[in-house]
Amino acid sequence: MIRTALCLAALASGVLLAARAGAAQPPIPNPASAVPGAKGNVDPKMPMFLHCAKACDDCARICDVCSAHCAKMVADGKKEHLATLKSCQDCAEVCSATARVAGRDGPMTDLMAAACAEVCKRCGDACEKHAADPMMKQCADECRRCEKVCRGMGKPAPPGGTGDAGK
Repeated sequence: MIRTALCLAALASGVLLAARAGAAQPPIPNPASAVPGAKGNVDPKMPMFLHCAKACDDCARICDVCSAHCAKMVADGKKEHLATLKSCQDCAEVCSATARVAGRDGPMTDLMAAACAEVCKRCGDACEKHAADPMMKQCADECRRCEKVCRGMGKPAPPGGTGDAGK
């Protein structure tokens, strides 16, 4: 009874988040505009760090929604989704931590981004095995996007705010 209630609660929150997150993702804007009026006082790498933080935050949100989806699938007897449930939970945690460190221009951002890229690759690989399911495909796509941005740390953020580096 309690398990069913928990699964239904997770499903309801997942559906709400999926509806919100399910809309087409706009390109990641150039985050230089996130630091208005601070032209000379901002670390020149900050736009790149904020670009990474945004991609990681977006990925964490989708992975959370996908893990709720996987929990429902497991509750429905599809035990093969236990692996993706766990990978999505781990990916969401790593992406969230990376977003926080990158967003504050932390000295460990390079290490966090490298780890995040690898975690996103693994999560994307796991979700891609179930790509016929739209939620799983969306998660795999978002993981690939975040992986690409994290691997691109050290390169400047895209010019003009197009966000093409994350696509």
